[in-house]
This record gives sequence, structure tokens and C-alpha cells, in this order.
Amino acid sequence: MKTTLKVSLFIIFLALANFYSYSQKDNTKPNVVYILTDDLGYGDVKYLNPDGKIETPQMDRLASQGMIFTDAHTSSSVCTPSRYSIITGRYNWRTNLQKGVLFGYSPPLIEENRLTVASFLQDRGYNTACIGKWHLGMDLLFNGTIPKGRNPKEPNVDWNGIIRNGPIDRGFDTFYGISASLDMPPYIYIEDNKFVGECEIVPYRKIRGRVVMSPKNPDFNAIDVLPEIGRKTIEYIKKQDDKKPFFAYVAFTSPHTPILPSKEWQGKSELGKYGDFVMQTDDVIGQIVSAIDEMGFGENTIIIVTSDNGCSKAAGITELAKKGHQVSKQYRGSKADLWDGGHRVPFIVRWPKEVSSGSVSNEVICLTDLFSTMSDITGEKIPSGFAEDSFSFLPALKGKPLVSSRKGIIHHSISGHFAYRQGKWKLLLAKGSGGWTSPTEKESVNMPKVQLYDIKNDPAEKINLYQEHPEIVKELLTELESEVYAGRTSKGQESKNDVNEIVLWKSEK
Repeated sequence: MKTTLKVSLFIIFLALANFYSYSQKDNTKPNVVYILTDDLGYGDVKYLNPDGKIETPQMDRLASQGMIFTDAHTSSSVCTPSRYSIITGRYNWRTNLQKGVLFGYSPPLIEENRLTVASFLQDRGYNTACIGKWHLGMDLLFNGTIPKGRNPKEPNVDWNGIIRNGPIDRGFDTFYGISASLDMPPYIYIEDNKFVGECEIVPYRKIRGRVVMSPKNPDFNAIDVLPEIGRKTIEYIKKQDDKKPFFAYVAFTSPHTPILPSKEWQGKSELGKYGDFVMQTDDVIGQIVSAIDEMGFGENTIIIVTSDNGCSKAAGITELAKKGHQVSKQYRGSKADLWDGGHRVPFIVRWPKEVSSGSVSNEVICLTDLFSTMSDITGEKIPSGFAEDSFSFLPALKGKPLVSSRKGIIHHSISGHFAYRQGKWKLLLAKGSGGWTSPTEKESVNMPKVQLYDIKNDPAEKINLYQEHPEIVKELLTELESEVYAGRTSKGQESKNDVNEIVLWKSEK
């Protein structure tokens, strides 16, 4: 009898121990590796575009192991604004940056007291790292006049000075990367809050046949930056352990200009340099994923791969199309545009612990949504007054429909033109593309002042239905105005935009 009792108690003890162990493991906060490619088109990923001519085996494998979102959008069709929205969970046009992008010497766009997804996770026990392209401004130390523009003749930078209000002052424990794009000086790495070395003013690149002088570190070579981002990311991952979760925001410089595939990738795609660069980008993604798996982090690490906007015309879109490759798949337009090719992007999520392999979500999401999704995943509430335009897509990851207070998504082009998507309807407050694709606004003087498309039945945005459905135009315009001027689209305390006036009708200016 006593033996039986002892055995029974032992079995109960084991059961409780296993339950406790499972519960502890089940409550472990996931690691997050957010890989943001630069100017990668929706149609550049083979898994999303089976007819595409560029091979992307690593992203395809990642998608087959997780979930692909078919209707994911950036908040803007250019880079700085999209990056602001990812990090803050807030639409970019609520700031003083109403059009265009920042440059390499620009002051910070994210204000000092704004909570970011990185500082939110940092405060909740996460190790945080930013690796790659920042492009959100920072306070450099200057000797004299503060430079303006893309490539000032006299940058006056103190290369030994402390950099303030960059990534490590916005929630990241560590940073290794560059201040902006690879076609924007200065050309030098930054580690945490200091430059890695100094720059010399040298001939760097040709623009319209003219040699441009730029500050460049002697050891800095643009062709090496993508591999270096991959190496630094892998190095960071290998330093982590299972004692603390980590959040790595990895911002690639590819396949953005300058389009410079490494020697071993040149000619691989048989489509030219852009195709080669996309293939190399895909390979670096694969290297990072392999490092995650090799460290034993794979099961409970959320890997997200996406892009900051659509493919750039610098890729040679027309020439690629002649070879059978559509960078935006069936969607009209590309980087800088209001049409979907400008802001509908690949969005792949692998999280084996929670996400079914080979799953697909057709839910409409925005890159502003990372912040609220992490709040939902960690069970930690976002402090009042932040992440004003962020909505959790966690239910979609578990195969459930998204139910939220979001009424629609606001799109924004390089020139500051607005569009509004609600369900199958999309309203554009522009006569043309609102960006670089023809017809541009200058080429569309005699076109209707608005465009209305049924995205479900006309994904190529060819048939303007504004005359057939004036009631839909009015309804969407009213909702757009309300959401722009309200200061936020999610529920929460009253918020204000950073500027007193936001001009909706840019085409009239």
C-alpha cells in the first residue's frame, strides 16, 4: 500500500513538474528578428510571384515554413517615412516630414520622448539591436555650419564626436550600420554612438556624368555593406542565450541603389545587376535564418522579412519586364507611387511555435502594426499616447480573422499625396501616380482630380470608378479626413499631429 502511494505521489510530482516546465516554456517571450529589405518589390519574391524570373530559395523556404501575407503595406512608398512608422507605430505624415526622405546628415525624425517598439521591448527585458541602415536622422557633432542637403560641399563633421539621438537613444542597446542610404554620404560605419574611423573627401560616384566628391572612410566599400550587415547580425545572434529574449532590427541596404552585387553573385540571375542583387539579398537572409536555427532559437523566434517600399525604377523595371519579370507582379506602379506597386510589399513571418507552416493570410496589414503586435504577443500594454496607428496582427498569425477598430489604411507617396484603402475600395487624391511612374502629376494635368478603384476586381488599378460611385468617394474622403486630423487611428488617449496643417490635396498646390 505504501509502495503504491509512493508511486502515485511520484507520478503526480512528475506530472506537476512537467506541467510547470511546459508552462514556463510556453510563457517564454519570443525573440524577434525583423529583416527589412530596401526597395524589394512584391513580385521579386518567387513564392509570391511564381512567374517571376528571380530565384529566391531562402525567402521561399521561410514562407513555406511560416506564413505569407498577401496584402501587407508600408505606410509610405519611400524609405525614411516607412522606417519611422515601423519603429514608432505611427503614420509618418503626422511628423514634420510631409514629403521626401531624410539625408545622411539630417537631425532625428523620432523625437526624444517618443516610445519606440525597441524601447518598449527594452523596458520589458529584451536585448535590442539595430544593424544596418538607420535613415531616421541623428545629431552628429559639427565643426561650424550644420550642412544641408544630400551632399553638401563642406559637411564639417567631427568624426571623433559623440553621435546623439540615434538608435541607441531610441531604445537599442547596440547599433552597427550607416546613417542613411548607400547613395547618401557620409560613407562610414557607425558603432553605437561613434564613427568607426574618419572620412576623407574623395571622388565617390558619378551622377549624370559628373564626379561627386563625398566623405568616405578608406576602409568603407559599398559593395561590402550587405555582407557586413549579414555578418554583424549573425555575430549578434551568436552572442545571445536563452536567459533574455532579443529583438534585432536588421535593415538591409539592398537591393537599393547603388546596385552592387558581390563578385560571386554577378551574372547569377541572367537578368542583370538587379536580379543578381536580389539573389544575394535572399542568400544573406538565409545565412541569418541558419544562424538562428543553429543556436537553437528557431522554435520561439519570430522572423519577419519585408520591404520598406516597392521596387525602384533604378532597377530597370521596363527591361526586366521585357525579360518576363514583373517587379510588382500584377500591381500597378513601383517605389514612390500611390498605386499598390509603391507600397504593397512581401511580408513573411516564421514562428514555428505558433504559426502553421505554409499558411497564407489575406488580411490587410500595415508596417505600423509591429508595435501593437509585440504588445499583444508579450502581454504588455503600450503606455497611453503612443503607437497611435498600430494594430495587432497576432490573431492572423494563429489563423484567425482580424477584428479591430481599424477602418482603413492610409497610403502616402514621395510627394506627400494621400490615398485611402477600405475593404475593396481605394481612393487616391492624385491625378496620376503621385510618384515617379508615368503618368506623374505633372503629366496628368487634364486627368480627374481623384481615382477610385475596386482593388478586388481590378488589382492593376486600371479602371477609375470615381464617376460611377460618387457616394463611395465621399464616404472614403470623409473617413480619410477624420483619421488624418484626429491624430490617431487606434483607440486611446487623444493625440495631435506634430504639424498644425496637413495638406490633403497636394495636386492643387
